[in-house]
Amino acid sequence: MGSELYDTVTQKTVWGLSGVSWLLKAWTRPKGLEPLRLTPEELEGKTTRIKPTQLMRHSSWTPYLQGFEPYTNLINAVQGCVADSAAVLEFAYDWRLPVAVNGHLLAEAARRHLTAWRLHPAHDAARRNRVDERPARLVFVAHSMGGLVTRAALDAPHDGALADDTRAVLTLGTPFYGAVKAAAILNTGRGAPVPLPHRQLQSISATMPGLHDLLPQYACLIDGNDVRRLTPSDVTDIGGNAELAQAAVEFQEKQANVRLPGHWAVAGTNQATMQSLTIRDGVVHPHHHGARQHTSGDFIRDSRGGLRFYDVKGDGTVYKDSAAVGPAVTPLPLQHGAVASDRVALKAVAEILRDDEHLGPPQGAPGCGLEVPDLVEVGTAWNIMLSGVDSLAGLRCEIADAAGQNPQVIKAGWGDGQIKARTTVNVPGLYRVTVRTIDGHTITQLVLASEAGAMREVD
Repeated sequence: MGSELYDTVTQKTVWGLSGVSWLLKAWTRPKGLEPLRLTPEELEGKTTRIKPTQLMRHSSWTPYLQGFEPYTNLINAVQGCVADSAAVLEFAYDWRLPVAVNGHLLAEAARRHLTAWRLHPAHDAARRNRVDERPARLVFVAHSMGGLVTRAALDAPHDGALADDTRAVLTLGTPFYGAVKAAAILNTGRGAPVPLPHRQLQSISATMPGLHDLLPQYACLIDGNDVRRLTPSDVTDIGGNAELAQAAVEFQEKQANVRLPGHWAVAGTNQATMQSLTIRDGVVHPHHHGARQHTSGDFIRDSRGGLRFYDVKGDGTVYKDSAAVGPAVTPLPLQHGAVASDRVALKAVAEILRDDEHLGPPQGAPGCGLEVPDLVEVGTAWNIMLSGVDSLAGLRCEIADAAGQNPQVIKAGWGDGQIKARTTVNVPGLYRVTVRTIDGHTITQLVLASEAGAMREVD
């Protein structure tokens, strides 16, 4: 959801506007997200109505996914590592569509971009400064779903040489094995964390192939004393589309063995993350733990034969084992929406772009986990919960608006066996909670604040 979308028919931006008023309208009014519904023509492949215009340039928010930060810092970091700005291509895409479709578009765009850059005068000047004088190759820097789109691009059948022309791929919080949160979003409104126009959102979500492509592709559904993968029938039961779910399964199976050249993965850690689920009466009940398997494929069980569950955490959206894929992995204690803007992650981007032989940011200490509500109301106190830290020493907790203005320090203390802080905001808006730990890590999360009484459940 990190690309701005524009409706060429109504000539309006339908996703990506800034401001709390647009966010509240989009998520709380019955028709707020109606322009995102895929039409029958779009599902058949006629996808000219919605045009992706640019990567997000400001902070935004969604239920379940909570806040995500703009790509401005990432873009600036990339631009600072290249010989000329013409070497950089930003690829915005319509995230509602299948990953396969966007992968095809990315493959075409990457080929055009590489060809154009190799013909650019600055390219030859840069080559002369290299010992080997080799021509430029591609480096993909991809956040979240963008990593899946990149993998699909490198498997594009019409350009078999694209992988050979790729030097490296850096993925930031990419759900290679899917995310339980995708199932929760398809189930929107049934046990949702905030009041939402339930039926409207469910029906819109059910039209999105891109969302179905993010469903977990590992054994995550707890079924009695066993764990299995979601089936298309399960997806239908929770509000999704069986055909789109089956297409997603078949596509992911084909993608499983695609090689990512020079792959380096950054995986968020220490954050409470959905890892498994149960389904009761059509309602998804997510769990912050999952089952593990022996090398034989059998699940680990206790002495009585019961399943044993483990909490490996993640970035709040993608659990660690889904993002930590590849020969080189950097774990960082970050929330999903902030992975692409963190200074340590940006350092990894810079090192890869500069072709550093000693890749990888310092691992450091584990930081902490941060949990905040999806949505709060002005004038009502709410909790900030921290995990993975056992001392208040060196801990600093602040809250400011999304622009970084009017920061206020929040006093943290012990309560219910863990460290927490309690605060209140008095003006509607998007706020950023920032926690700095004694080991030097900074963890952030965005919270949307509405007018008192503005949020109400709408069917």
